[in-house]
Formats: sequence, structure tokens, C-alpha cells
Amino acid sequence: MFRISNNLVGILNFVTFLLSIPILWAGIWLRHRGTTDCEKFLDTPVIVLGVFLMLVSLAGLVGACCRVSWLLWLYLLVMFLLIVVLFCFTIFAFVVTNKGAGEVLSDRGYKEYRLGDYSNWLRQRVNSPKNWNKIKSCLVDAKICSDFNEKFLQDKVTQFYQEHLSAIQSGCCKPSNDCGYTYVSPTNWTKTGTTSTNPDCAAWDNEANVLCFNCNACKAGLLDTIKRDWKKVAVVNIVFLVFLIIVYSVGCCAFRNNRGDSSYWKHP
Repeated sequence: MFRISNNLVGILNFVTFLLSIPILWAGIWLRHRGTTDCEKFLDTPVIVLGVFLMLVSLAGLVGACCRVSWLLWLYLLVMFLLIVVLFCFTIFAFVVTNKGAGEVLSDRGYKEYRLGDYSNWLRQRVNSPKNWNKIKSCLVDAKICSDFNEKFLQDKVTQFYQEHLSAIQSGCCKPSNDCGYTYVSPTNWTKTGTTSTNPDCAAWDNEANVLCFNCNACKAGLLDTIKRDWKKVAVVNIVFLVFLIIVYSVGCCAFRNNRGDSSYWKHP
């Protein structure tokens, strides 16, 4: 009689195989139809993920349903390594996102962000000129500040100061509050004499492709966004880890069943 655990492993891996098809298709589509370097940057990871899920699910499906013990053993080995990697990444994500928060300003609806408030590991990643130039290019291509300007274009200065801006909008699309520049429009500010030592004041420019994309505040705004996203991913990872451990346990039962069946046929 075929074992329940083998059926469960087979069903779960069949579903995973079906999910891998649209993931692989999305990667191929990005490679051939992506219009920007930022879109094309994602194609290889997505394709690798799709192929990985497809191969692992096939190994689990064939190993469990056709009772191929070596394939099921390989499947369990990959699952074990995946559990270890996800566990380590989850711990790492909580550690590097533990520091950093926006600074609340009086009479402002938005916060301001300081690069020094975030973890050293994250700061090193964005401070690399090579990395930041790519990120900056993606932010410009995404038209984050163009959309920001259109959304708040009709705001008077008092209205604008009460808007709830995202971390990236606050850091990249307007000058720092320290500078004391005069508001004309969301992305147009008149530079005035300032005694602030904040280097972002000198980095600000009204040019649409410059703005505050070279500012430390822009990097800090990006890190705050990454921090929030990584915390969400870490929580999802915990749920996924529990699921993987259950699947791994069921897979171990199926592997034991395969070994038991092999012994039975060899020694009736």
C-alpha cells in the first residue's frame, strides 16, 4: 500500500512545480522585454529561482511517487541546506535592521533620515560608489520624485510641510530641513545662505535628475525602506521555515518508506 507521506510529498512538489513555471516565465520576459537596466537586473535571479524550484520539485516528485531513493535523498539534502540558509538569513535580517529610525520634526508631517543611524553593514553597501550609482539610476528611472512633484504640486508651503512623505520622498526629493531653503514647489527650492554643516545642503540641486539623489539623507531614506521590507521578509521567512520543516519531516518519512519498500522487495 502506497504511503500517505509519499502522496503528500508528491502533491506539495507538484504544486511547487506549477508555481515555478510562471516565475521562470517572468524572468525570461524581463530578460527580453525589460526596458531599463533596473528591470533587467532582476531577470537572472528570477530565472535562477524558477529553475531551482522546478528542479527541486521534480526531484521530490519523482523521488516520492516513483520511489527513487537517491533522488529523494538529494531532495532532502537540498531542503536541509535551504532551511539552514533561510534560518541564518532571518537572524541576519533582524540583526542588521535593528538600528535606525526617522527623526520626528516639529510642525512637519514627515520625518527626516540620518545615514549614521543605520547599521554599519547597510551603510557600507549604499556608500559604495558603484552600488549607489546603480541605485540612483533606478530611483531616477522609477520617476519617484517626478510622481512626488506632480502629487504635491498644488501645495502651498504650509500644506507641504504637513504631508506624510515616504522615507525615499523625504530623503531624495527635497532638501534637508537643516538647510532652511525656501519652498517654491516640491522639487524646486530657492537656495539661501545657510550656516548648516549638513553636507546635503551643498548636494541639493533643482535639476530633476539631481535633486537630493547624492545626499546622505537619500541613502538613509532608502535604508529605512529596506529595513521595513527586510523585517516583513523576515516574518514571512519564519512562516516559510515552519512550512519547510514540516515538508522536510514528511519527506524523511517518505524516504524511510522507500528504503523499507526496497528492503521488502530484496528480502520478501
